[in-house]
Amino acid sequence: MSWIPSPSPDCPGTSGAIETLIIPRARDIGGFDVRRALPAPERQMVGPFIFFDQMGPAEFLTDGGIDVRPHPHIGLGTVTYLYQGEFEHRDSLGTHQMIYPGEVNWMLAGRGVTHSERTSAETRAKPHQKLFGIQTWIALPEDREDMAPDFEHHKEAALPRIQDTGVDARLILGTAYGETSPVTMQSETFYLDVVLAPGAVFPLPDNHEDRGIYVTQGAIEVAGDTFEAGRMMVFRPGDRITVRAGVQGARLMALGGATMNGRRYVWWNFVASSKERIEEAKEAWMAADWEKGPFHLPPGDSEEFIPIPPGMEHSRPK
Repeated sequence: MSWIPSPSPDCPGTSGAIETLIIPRARDIGGFDVRRALPAPERQMVGPFIFFDQMGPAEFLTDGGIDVRPHPHIGLGTVTYLYQGEFEHRDSLGTHQMIYPGEVNWMLAGRGVTHSERTSAETRAKPHQKLFGIQTWIALPEDREDMAPDFEHHKEAALPRIQDTGVDARLILGTAYGETSPVTMQSETFYLDVVLAPGAVFPLPDNHEDRGIYVTQGAIEVAGDTFEAGRMMVFRPGDRITVRAGVQGARLMALGGATMNGRRYVWWNFVASSKERIEEAKEAWMAADWEKGPFHLPPGDSEEFIPIPPGMEHSRPK
């Protein structure tokens, strides 16, 4: 997904084991809402996760859908994970991949990649399409920001499944509870899709420095406080954390890993450890030299692209 202007999330005061509470605000981007939890004013990252968007839930009528035109990335990996719906991914590596619920698209931007995300013609022909999912960006370690771009797709059956009383979890990325996802990671990470039955308890992995939870459905209780869907909680390092699902059950994304070795700058769709890297990428995209420049448009989707948003051409990375 390409960066879109969104209102800053709220970060109300917290106490106890919760270091930061993040309440994203919804933005309508043309038929469906996006709620951005990261980056937030009080918290840029959770482990290497530097961008976290909830897409939908939304329902499209026949011929409706999403059209995210080709756009660039550097210095990060994008993770797309759907609960409902489907869409079509193309990138400048030549990848052409449909993604369905429970599957993982992992695109490693490295020194530069371009991709598009669209509702396919076949999907548009279906009535009452639904879309609901999470897209995240993961910042790369400084010594791997210039690595070659890459892409991986993994089916739902390939992801480790972790089950306990009232708990059904899929390990999307990284390591947790003695299991390892097949997705190739560049830093210590964990990312879980967790479904909880009413009243079920779920302990967070305690072998990662940074840990957070984002509630997508239902509600959970943490140390006597209740948090409904659309809330992200970031926990204090080292604390043992167990959450309990509410009376309707809950679905949540658990995320985190090792903290980055330094600050990351974010500008539009670019992430980097230095402003200079971002300025170089900005100039290259504005030059639009798809033949000799560092960015190329995706085969099969090269008739249009997203320009740098008006007013951002002379802005600086933050």
